[in-house]
Amino acid sequence: MAKKESTFLNMVLTLIIVAAAASFTLATVYNLTKAPIERAREAARQEAIGMVLPDFDELQSKRLMPVTGSDSLEFNLAYRDGNLVGIAVATYTGMGYSGRIRAMVGFTPDGEIIDVVPLEHSETPGLGDKIEKGKSDWSNQFRGFDPRVQTLKVRPDGGDIDNITAATITARAYCDAIDRAFQTFKAHHSDIINKENE
Repeated sequence: MAKKESTFLNMVLTLIIVAAAASFTLATVYNLTKAPIERAREAARQEAIGMVLPDFDELQSKRLMPVTGSDSLEFNLAYRDGNLVGIAVATYTGMGYSGRIRAMVGFTPDGEIIDVVPLEHSETPGLGDKIEKGKSDWSNQFRGFDPRVQTLKVRPDGGDIDNITAATITARAYCDAIDRAFQTFKAHHSDIINKENE
């Protein structure tokens, strides 16, 4: 049996067929996983809101442009019996050691921090991942922190937040994300606290 000679045209056709099959497979997997991933993200978001706010019976969301940064922040205004009891802000920073860190910050209507939780990060296990409540109690120092009179920076930068040992970049980035949320809250405070302006 004669061996088929490999030609440029055969190689191009083979490459096109392989690329088309790979593209089809990737598109199929993406479409199958897109909805479950979005549901998981929304569940994590709802859980984070519940963790950083007091009990509420009504939640309203709005997007506001931050003082710094180009992506808008989601503000979740929580009401109980018609009274504003807290604001959960989905914030971010691009200063993480391993890229973007997303977090949820809860504020009282006056601007004091209720609590913070990370939503998404790729920080180093055993070091930067200490921003997670299950890995360390480091983030508990933000509870009751008042950025109106305290500085949202790590101590080496002249702030009032203790550092994470061997993970200064992550601690600095987390403070940046929380400060972005606070500065945006402060800039839009009157619109945020007046329900009738929505």
